[in-house]
Amino acid sequence: MKLSNRRKSGLYNVMYILLMMILFGGILLFLVSYNRIIFLGVNPYVFIIVSVVIFAGFYIRGRQIFEYDSEGEVLHFRNRDVIPLFKSELNDEFPKYKLQDYTLVNAVVLKKLYVTLTRKTGHPLILKYDVSYLSKKEIIELKISLRRIVKANKKTNRETVA
Repeated sequence: MKLSNRRKSGLYNVMYILLMMILFGGILLFLVSYNRIIFLGVNPYVFIIVSVVIFAGFYIRGRQIFEYDSEGEVLHFRNRDVIPLFKSELNDEFPKYKLQDYTLVNAVVLKKLYVTLTRKTGHPLILKYDVSYLSKKEIIELKISLRRIVKANKKTNRETVA
């Protein structure tokens, strides 16, 4: 199964540009208001605080573009920012049989996917992906696909042990 929200990258670019305009506008209004020109009768620090909080919220939600491919014998995860300014791209490929478990953390502001893999050393490896910008339908499809793979791996492991 292939899953991607790459088609929404234009929308995320526009959102990023608007957030940058709000940030610079807030800084500009702060500088203008700080020089005793009262703008809308508001404390000058409010402009800079509001703009920084809005920009930080966008940054905290994580990488916008998430791609998942489970066709074949290899799982492929790719997570990247629309504008790779602060965070680098995550690009992972591994065989399906190494997938041990997954956890989807659904907080108010952000959603994260934790994928647990088995290694040769026996210690688990946990990979983290930002899935905050996926729709509910896409998240349900991702859960179904990962659940199917984990279930098949557990069945295979039980058969090899027995």
